[in-house]
Amino acid sequence: MNETFKQQVFEIIKMIPKGRVTTYGAIAKAVGYPNHSRHVGNALRNYDEDFPAHRVCSACGIISAESCIPKFTEKLAKEGVEVKGNKIQNFKKIFWNPLEEINL
Repeated sequence: MNETFKQQVFEIIKMIPKGRVTTYGAIAKAVGYPNHSRHVGNALRNYDEDFPAHRVCSACGIISAESCIPKFTEKLAKEGVEVKGNKIQNFKKIFWNPLEEINL
């Protein structure tokens, strides 16, 4: 994976406001690689504890990082985001689209 791609992914994730979520695919599109959502997920294999990785989910609002579901659910709850099982509730309402929200 290209280090520049990873840096771009991380910069976008840092912009996601508290209480909002986005998808791997939306991030991939925002950095110019619309078919590379899995690469976004791979970029998230290593990050600092305070990094907002919990705000990134699958295209249908599922927390797909299975080993992180309890931790991500807790962090999202503190931001006012309801999660049932591993599904983010009101996903479409709280979805943050980087292509619409930031000037790239």
